[in-house]
Parts: sequence; C-alpha cells; structure tokens
Amino acid sequence: MEERGSAPLGRLIEPLVSLRGVAKRFGERRAVDGVDLDVPAGACFGLLGPNGAGKTTTLRMVYGVTRPTAGRVHVFGLDVAREPRQVRSRLGVTLQENALIESLSPEDNLRVFGRFHLLRGAELERRVGELVDFLDLRSHAKVPVRHLSGGFQRRLAIALSLMNRPELLILDEPTTGLDPAIRQAVWARVRELRATGTTVLLTTHYMDEAERLCDDVAIFANGRIESQGAPRTLIARHLAAEALELDCGAIDEEKLFGEGGGSIRRMRAGNRLIVYASDVAPLLERVHRFDESGGCRAVVRPTNLEDVFLLLTGTRIGEADA
Repeated sequence: MEERGSAPLGRLIEPLVSLRGVAKRFGERRAVDGVDLDVPAGACFGLLGPNGAGKTTTLRMVYGVTRPTAGRVHVFGLDVAREPRQVRSRLGVTLQENALIESLSPEDNLRVFGRFHLLRGAELERRVGELVDFLDLRSHAKVPVRHLSGGFQRRLAIALSLMNRPELLILDEPTTGLDPAIRQAVWARVRELRATGTTVLLTTHYMDEAERLCDDVAIFANGRIESQGAPRTLIARHLAAEALELDCGAIDEEKLFGEGGGSIRRMRAGNRLIVYASDVAPLLERVHRFDESGGCRAVVRPTNLEDVFLLLTGTRIGEADA
C-alpha cells in the first residue's frame, strides 16, 4: 500500500481497521482464508472480487455480525469479538439490501433510526434535516418509501447509516442497479464524507467506481487477497500501460503475434482478445496487415482496474510473442 504521510518519531499510527489471519468457515467451505488487512483512518478502501470471493463475509466480521473462525478483527483499536456494541456505536453500515420501513416517509424512517441512537427532540430534528439535505431527499421527504424509486431508496439507506455521524462508514455494493446520474450523486457524497475525515470501507462490482473513489483496494479471489494497493499502482504492477481490444471472430494468434519480440500478456474475454503492451501501435499495424476481410474491430485504450481484476480473479491469461 502507498504511504499516507509520516508519523512523528517514536509513534506509530494504528490502522482504523485491522485484520490478522482472519478466516471464516461455513461447514466445509472456507469463505475467508487467512486475510491480513489494514485500513488507515480517513481513507476510502475498496474490497473487490467476484461473487463468493469473501468480500461481504469480511465486512460482516468487521462490523461484528459474523464471528471469525480464526484470527483477530480490531476496529478503533477494539477487539470486535469482545466489544461488538462499542464498535457498532461508532460505525454506520449500508447493506446490499435496503432495510427500510416502506409505509413511512424518508423523514420518519430517519426519526425512527435516530431514536435507536438515542437522539431526541430538537437534536433529532436537526439531524434528520441535515441528512435529508445531504442526500438530496428534500423533494420526496414526506412520500411513503414504497412509492420511491430505487435511487431514492438507496440514498435513504445511506442516510440512515450516517445518523450517528460514524467514524467508519461501511458500504456493501452501494450503487448496484442505480442509473449513472444517481451513482454520480452517491459518489459525490462519499467524497464529501471522506473529505471531512470519515473512513469509508466499501465493496463494489463497478471497477470504475473503485478506481475513482478508493485510495486503496484489495482484490479477493477464493477467500484470499490476491493483490492490494492503490488502483494505479496495481495497474502498473500487473499489466502494461496500453490495451488493444480485438473483436475479429476466430483470430489467428500465431500469425498476428509472429516470431520474436518481447513477451506480452493477452487475455480472452468471450470473443474478444485483449493484448497489453507499453506501446500497442506495432500490434495494431499487424492487425491491419493481416485483416484481409477488413472486419476486425480494434480499440486502443489505457489499461484499467477491470483488466487487473480479470487477470487476478481467474480469466484466462496467456503469454504471446510480439
């Protein structure tokens, strides 16, 4: 992981979230397998991975709903297994599925949840108003939840998790199924929270979301962390800077790549062949030279976090001679 500033001599800055040797079994299945993870205070940290990779189970152990089979989970310096209530009082959680009272309005949902956090009277009303404005819910603040769109309901779910002004906000796939405009609105609120010092720990299947929001990410596969670091660092560590996407049907790779040259990576994704190189221009010239029918579609783009994700989580990667 990249450094986030230096501590004074003789002092170490403890991570806000720390996992050491954490494992979780469900019967014979090992959902999480020996995970070590540190999340620094004030960061936005992403857990990435395919379905069943262990991301959500890891989050559940962080906020104390699931107990690890082995290892230690500390949040705010507290052992979550021993002091779960103290930990939960200082964090907020947005689950994959919204937990809302559909017969009540957003304002009333917030009031009910605020009372769980012992807010009363003027203090409660002030906090409800702040969150209605922060998540742009004012236009539908008095409409029963059952009549709200998915985007409004998701924003309300996030608002509920912020009622207690959490030091750590946990977001489990916060924007799944939302349209691009709502996703952008949620991203803006996450950035604002991080700017005010809130630590954010999230899971997502959107690699662009992770690349734009997260200071660091950990990519999970089969219950383990395959790689961890800042998005741009992971891209530079695992793949070359440029990607050439080819959609040519049955590609004669031996003819395309030829003999000699440096070793480069290639990856198949369905009918597409993706080739990674520091400079794809020579390969693009070869494509045009050998594409006798002229039906080959070629796209040149920068390598991104999704490429690294596919590489590390099991999509077939091969080596070719340029």
